[in-house]
Parts: sequence; C-alpha cells; structure tokens
Amino acid sequence: MRTDPTDTGGLFLRRRPGTAPVHYRALPEAGSARRRRFDALLAGALLALMTFINLLFWGPIPAAWLWVAGQIDYHTSSISAALVVAFGGLLATLLAALMLEKRLDQAWILVRRAAGHDQRSGMLARIFATTAVIGAALFGFWFLVIHGPGANGFG
Repeated sequence: MRTDPTDTGGLFLRRRPGTAPVHYRALPEAGSARRRRFDALLAGALLALMTFINLLFWGPIPAAWLWVAGQIDYHTSSISAALVVAFGGLLATLLAALMLEKRLDQAWILVRRAAGHDQRSGMLARIFATTAVIGAALFGFWFLVIHGPGANGFG
C-alpha cells in the first residue's frame, strides 16, 4: 500500500491528477566541469546575498525607518503620522525583502542542481533562523550589558 505523501501527492489515498513523479527517458546531460564550478560559485554568491539581506533585518532597515519617522515627526509635529508611516514602511520593506529572498532561494536550488548536487530544499529557513538567533543574542548583550542595568560596571 502506498501511503507515503511523496508517493500519493499529499495526504490522500489516491494520487491527485498532475502530481505523478517526473520520470525522464534518460538522465539529463551533466554540464562540463568548468560550468559546474561556475554554477557552484554562483550558488555561493546567491547564498551570501540571502545572508546579507537577512542581516539587514537586524539593524539597517529598522534604523532607516526610524530616521524616516523622525523626519516626518520633525516636519509635521505629528507622532501618530510618523508611527503609521514607520510601521507601514517597515512592514512593507520586510515583506518585500522576504519575497525577494524566496525567489533567490528558488534560484539557489536550481543553480545547485545545475552544479551537480541533488538539492531538494532551500536554505532560507536555516539562514533566517541563524541570523535571528545571532541578532537576538547581540541585541540582548547590547541591551542588558552595554546600555542596560550592567552598563554602570563599564562606565
């Protein structure tokens, strides 16, 4: 009995139409060694770009929107307008960056396959989790030790 979701196309007893595994008549031709090296370098560059964009979430993007909010507050004397623009802009920027990263992750999977690796899943979740843990730890250190209650010991 075939009950594995990858065999049945989901959590159903029968396969849904259009979900059959892809079967090639013959294995696709592998690229030359030079082409595979280029694809591996391109995959590394895409991975570095995704990491860089994720690191922007932990400082430059929020700081830029805080600056915009400060400018709006200064020119209009309306903290409400500044907060609405800052939160809306920050949310829109972060969602746009995540959409870009999702596309980069799909491209990374394809480039890794072209480089000769059996790549089935992306790295976006791992990169996001790693940068979140590192960013939270650095922020906690800054908040508690450098700027917070432990700051008197360093002054």
